[in-house]
Amino acid sequence: MAETSKILIIGGTGHIGKFIVEASLKSGNPTFLLVREATVSDPVKGKLIESFKNAGATALYGDLYDHRSLVTAIKQVDVVISTVGYGQVVDQVKIVDAIKEAGSIKRFFPSEFGNDVDRSRAVEPAKSAFEEKARVRRVIEAEGIPYTYLISNCFAGYFLPNFLQSGATTPPKDKVTILGHGNPKAVFNKEKDIATYTIKAVNDPRTLNKILYIRPPANTLSFNDLVSLWEKKIGKTIEKEYVTDEQVLKNIQDAPIQLQYILSIVHSIFVKGDQTFFEIEPSFGVEASELYPNVKYTTVDEYLDQFV
Repeated sequence: MAETSKILIIGGTGHIGKFIVEASLKSGNPTFLLVREATVSDPVKGKLIESFKNAGATALYGDLYDHRSLVTAIKQVDVVISTVGYGQVVDQVKIVDAIKEAGSIKRFFPSEFGNDVDRSRAVEPAKSAFEEKARVRRVIEAEGIPYTYLISNCFAGYFLPNFLQSGATTPPKDKVTILGHGNPKAVFNKEKDIATYTIKAVNDPRTLNKILYIRPPANTLSFNDLVSLWEKKIGKTIEKEYVTDEQVLKNIQDAPIQLQYILSIVHSIFVKGDQTFFEIEPSFGVEASELYPNVKYTTVDEYLDQFV
């Protein structure tokens, strides 16, 4: 029987968090959720927590900003997985402090996902956001806490339903706007598969103190590849409008603050090619689909079939 660990998930009602809770429960690892009192009374999140409890999860009441409750929760588990959102990334040092005091954690997965923040050429404001994530990494390493950094690249659910076309809810069938020249490769992974790989890594010594990249070959495509694949599916050629790098940078500067952040990440992925411009070296990283060839992940090709 495969080794199991008691897993605490912080942020289990968030976009990727809920998939990780489901994958952990499915894997047979005893699964614990850090839950705030206010979350339980939330009509949507409360219902989700109840469904997780019915599936076998244990709710531990606590708060990222309440050190004592955090330590108490962490002392009950072996592994901590954080899936907190962008606004709480810096505050993960509070989790590090609690892990250090608890003294019993075999592995910490900070909230990473997305791009590898140590191998980034992003412009502002994504640059500063990535630097904050990198600072959390340095604190983890300085404290000697065992870790795995999980790099999921693009969430399929964010990028593939509309190809980043403003206001669209389905992939384009007449005209598509492509950032840059459309040739840098990006990686698109279904959230459920990201969660499966995350939980696979929990008890795997090969992922200890490493970066685990989810970069399956079938899901590594340029924007041009993506459009070409879609054109084959719908049996027609789409009009393509290319936006120059200079124009994308100008659009970032001119956009409202919140949109600037999103646009700068998109620029990093599709114009700079930040997800794939480097090789994964054994000294710092491993690749998920190579480590776990038995995981049947959803390819971009398969994912797009639902929209035809």
